Amino acid sequence: MTQQRVRMQAGRAEDGLGPTSDIGSRLRALYGAVQDEGVPDQLLDLLEKLDSAESAQSGKSSDRGGE
Repeated sequence: MTQQRVRMQAGRAEDGLGPTSDIGSRLRALYGAVQDEGVPDQLLDLLEKLDSAESAQSGKSSDRGGE
């Protein structure tokens, strides 16, 4: 069993990428897939409502500051 572990570790060292190379490539693929997805219309609507609410709130606070 010990010899088998040594062989596996030696195989990893030979490729020069180390044990985390598979994790990294999978994470890059997942990140790329998420980047390619579009933003849902519902989320865009919510963001627009938030922007409007923030604008209205900042307008009210500047009106109070002038009094």
